[in-house]
Amino acid sequence: MKTLLATLLLAACTAAISTHAAENLGLKAGTFDPPRMAPDFSVKGSDGKPLKLSQYRGKLVLLEFGYTSCADVCPVSLAKLAQARQQLGAQAAELQVIYVTVDPERDTEERMRTYLRAFDPSFIGATGTPEQMAKVRQDYGITATRKQIAGSKDYTIGHSSYLYFVDRAGKLRALLPYGRTADDVVHDVKLLLKN
Repeated sequence: MKTLLATLLLAACTAAISTHAAENLGLKAGTFDPPRMAPDFSVKGSDGKPLKLSQYRGKLVLLEFGYTSCADVCPVSLAKLAQARQQLGAQAAELQVIYVTVDPERDTEERMRTYLRAFDPSFIGATGTPEQMAKVRQDYGITATRKQIAGSKDYTIGHSSYLYFVDRAGKLRALLPYGRTADDVVHDVKLLLKN
């Protein structure tokens, strides 16, 4: 039932994303039309401090969801975000990547800090209690399904993978699915920094 509700929420969220508006702005991503306030959250940051999305007003925020034990999708996404940030040069100072865990049981502040440092030391991880993180996923339409590995105590997590663009005013502006290139991210970041 939870999966069905999350799927319906994601479908409603996706329905609000307009490719027509993206074309008007020249974005590669689909846009939220009209833009609306990004759901705020208050969790723990991988820097050891409390983390609120709203504390980054004035910067363009890229929200990525994943987990540190992910073997394939998450490291590729983070590597592309690090590459995009390098390509931005001085404009990278106007950008904040926040990596929101879908696995709070394993993703402690320290583990996320160590993991993210390997990609880009400016990336901040967001973690908290399972209940806090479930609320953040719900607010953003992110599904996460835990799958036990046969014959092991370990598990993987299948999750939706989208990159959310939150503008300087804290509004959801665009959404890119997994598979985007660093060039696509740079293109959209530059446009959104102007608007």
